[in-house]
Amino acid sequence: MLFAEAKKTLKLAFPIILGEVAQMMLGIIDTAMVGAVGYKQLAAAALVMSVINIPYVFGIGITISVSQMVSMAHGRRDGKLVSHYLYNGFWLCAIFALIISLAIEFSKNILFHLGQDAEVAKFALPYLQIMGWSVIPMLLFLALKQFTDGLEFTKTAMILSLSAIPLNAFLNWLLIYGNWGFPRMELVGAGLGTLITRILIFVVLGIIVLYHKTFRKYIAVRSRVWKLKWLTMKELLHIGIPSSFQISMEAGAFAVSGILIGTIGAVEQAAHQIALSLASLTFMVSMGLSQAGSIRTSNAFGRNDRNAIRLIGKSTIIMALIYGSFCAVIFICFRHQLPYVFNDDKEVVSMAAYLLLFAALFQISDSTQSISAGLLRGIKDVKVPTFFIAIAYWAIGIPVGCLLAFYFDMGAAGIWTGFITGLTFSAAFLSLRFRKMVRKK
Repeated sequence: MLFAEAKKTLKLAFPIILGEVAQMMLGIIDTAMVGAVGYKQLAAAALVMSVINIPYVFGIGITISVSQMVSMAHGRRDGKLVSHYLYNGFWLCAIFALIISLAIEFSKNILFHLGQDAEVAKFALPYLQIMGWSVIPMLLFLALKQFTDGLEFTKTAMILSLSAIPLNAFLNWLLIYGNWGFPRMELVGAGLGTLITRILIFVVLGIIVLYHKTFRKYIAVRSRVWKLKWLTMKELLHIGIPSSFQISMEAGAFAVSGILIGTIGAVEQAAHQIALSLASLTFMVSMGLSQAGSIRTSNAFGRNDRNAIRLIGKSTIIMALIYGSFCAVIFICFRHQLPYVFNDDKEVVSMAAYLLLFAALFQISDSTQSISAGLLRGIKDVKVPTFFIAIAYWAIGIPVGCLLAFYFDMGAAGIWTGFITGLTFSAAFLSLRFRKMVRKK
């Protein structure tokens, strides 16, 4: 039974994983292509990602509510309710996207007050502005993606996400390096390439949702159910806000850690960005499994099928353990080769290889805590898990990291040891919480 459930989850997760990895690849492509310009530009990209990740992933958390509510309504076989959640969810995400972009624009000068290298901060400013506005098309794309994922039509968004990789790389090639007569814009060119790519994939997915026969029955009832309702918004926010806090606290911890490492030096910051980019890439697979498990448990929750919830949860957590172990082995075995994808400065590569040992250690905990949190969202348990995650990162992870980095002079390695401590706590308590809630329900 567990193998059968794992197979179903993997079938649903595979397109989501490819889509998540493709979206992460956009950032990695920017990092790698900018790294070829110089390590200070790479450090500037790292600084921007550290600053922008907290509000950006908060917006992603809001979009997650769309898939959860759509999946639950789909489990009840209520097509009108599915369409109603699509409409309200899309506009809720649009409002949050605009607020986030405006907040980034108005607070952009914070870059000069974070104790960073002055030249790095100067490079980062225009890149932050462009990436801030690109949040709008990205979150709108994700809102529509969560709708299609909630219905278990995951291939559409996956294909668009994969097509964005060569498009973004080509635009970067034109705008970063000034090929084919385009101006050489370096880091700014990377931002523009990402902005254009995000706009295009959002527009295309919007056209597909509105006009493709797969979604026709949900669009056909729009005159009756496409109405903004505060009660519906509250339902979405009940899932969206805690989900946002969960992933924002994790991203925020990594962002703050990146800024702290930036105070040590530009080499350490560049090395940290390389190790974090690789760890983030493996995490996207965990996120895909988490979303698939969450969608399936939410569907079973809508059907009131407790046994299915238990089997889906147990099989998905086992997959998390296997996958985390595999990633740890890859990081350890190839730690000296992987950094060269981003930069060839020997000092940066050596530091990145060292940090990858720490990234390897938390792969199992990282995968387990992400999937456990997703399973809990599927059964609408979000408040207590949010409390656990807050403790894991902000009461344990960051303080331990700072203590080791600055008091015991471990530097960047101390910050990463804090990651390991916080993630292990989070993984243990969230998995135990899911087990308890399934028995209770």
